Amino acid sequence: MNVTLGLIFVASHMKEWSMTFIAVRCPHCQSDQIVKRGKTARGTQRYLCQNTLCTKGSFLLDYCNRGCLPEVKQTIIDMSLNASGVRDTARSLHICPNTVLRELKKKEGVLEAVNTTLLCTLHPAEVAWDLERAGEAEAEMDEMWSDTVGELQSIIFQ
Repeated sequence: MNVTLGLIFVASHMKEWSMTFIAVRCPHCQSDQIVKRGKTARGTQRYLCQNTLCTKGSFLLDYCNRGCLPEVKQTIIDMSLNASGVRDTARSLHICPNTVLRELKKKEGVLEAVNTTLLCTLHPAEVAWDLERAGEAEAEMDEMWSDTVGELQSIIFQ
């Protein structure tokens, strides 16, 4: 039995271990004060930024879902401010419309429909506006609501 243990030790002692070093930086604050923080359900390594000034904290190096990428999340917000619809945004970014809606709901408190910075610099007499009630033919429906109405009509009128 001692001989077997000796052979195993010699075999593992002779084996060379190749290790790689990956320099990890926080994608939010560019800090190198990073520690491992477990793994996701899919087995991807999760990291934690220990910089006290970092607003996010936890991140992954390789996201499996495109909708979780910080760049995609910012693009969702930018496209919504430029009047792109939910389906249009989802189609162009190759993500699910529910991901777009979820991200917009998260940012609802900080998003504004008008440029308040510009409005604060203008004198009220300089601003021209027109308030009208939209007629039936002019009103716009929410794009998700139109699907719901279509589905209900197909069920009701069968």
